[in-house]
Amino acid sequence: MNKRFLSIAMIAMIIFAFNTQTVAAGEKLTVLLDWFINPDHGPLFVALEKGLFKKRGLDVDFKVPSNPNDPPKLVAAKKADIAVSYQPQHHLQVDQGLPLVRIGTLVATPLNCLVVLADSDIKDIADLKGKTIGYSVSGFETVLLKVMLAQKNLKMEDVKLVNVNFSLSPSLLAGQTDAVIGAFRNFELNQMDLEGKPGRAFFVEEHGVPPYDELILIAHADRINESKFKKFMDALEEGVQFLVNHPEESWKLFTKNRKDLVTELNRRAWRDTLPRFALRPGALDRSRYQRFAEFLKSEKQIRTIPPMEKWAVELP
Repeated sequence: MNKRFLSIAMIAMIIFAFNTQTVAAGEKLTVLLDWFINPDHGPLFVALEKGLFKKRGLDVDFKVPSNPNDPPKLVAAKKADIAVSYQPQHHLQVDQGLPLVRIGTLVATPLNCLVVLADSDIKDIADLKGKTIGYSVSGFETVLLKVMLAQKNLKMEDVKLVNVNFSLSPSLLAGQTDAVIGAFRNFELNQMDLEGKPGRAFFVEEHGVPPYDELILIAHADRINESKFKKFMDALEEGVQFLVNHPEESWKLFTKNRKDLVTELNRRAWRDTLPRFALRPGALDRSRYQRFAEFLKSEKQIRTIPPMEKWAVELP
């Protein structure tokens, strides 16, 4: 009788040990960032360092892309689980037929803006007439500029466009441009200030462009019902709540084992991005997304607007 109970106990211990190892290993989930690690990704790394993914049985691996254009394509090809992307870009990629769905938001306001030197004679959008404006990527950035100019009855022909690649603030500081479109308000403005030449921003959402989410999380349309995606979003929400309640402690978590991130520029960007993080990253404002889709369609950036469940959801 004792041998029987001993055998049962041994079997139970083996099963327990196996289950413990399974939980410890965690369910794999790969997240492709949009760019190198920066304060825009704060909630992701706070959740990681606090063990919030692990607590839900997830083993999350964040990867920096060699090409920032690749992450959505790799998720569409099922080579990764989640990609950090941009709402405007997401609409265009869905319109091109990529099977991608927005499942969450990181930064819930536009970061894009038009920037000039603070001491320039450009005090109003109307003052851009005859000026040279730099941009990085044609398409959405030039649409933003077109809409902003139209608020003051100006056309694209009234300004001179110059492609400065990603040297937005350097082109301003060097006097190559009078203004730049596509600058991120939490980075370029701080960068210019640190250079001793502060800038002035014209915010796109205050000049005719409907508000939108800057950074979002996307997944393959066929996979969004897998439980690991909801677990990921729940962990992210817990992470962002901790971040906004404890910004200094969160900064230390964000830079833990990442000493290259400890710069004055990143400190300032962290401060300026803090109020822009989505407090409910999984929540979806359907009317806001629909309104922005209609804006892109009216500007001929996309051809059609599919049913929303095909491209943006709130996970149950």
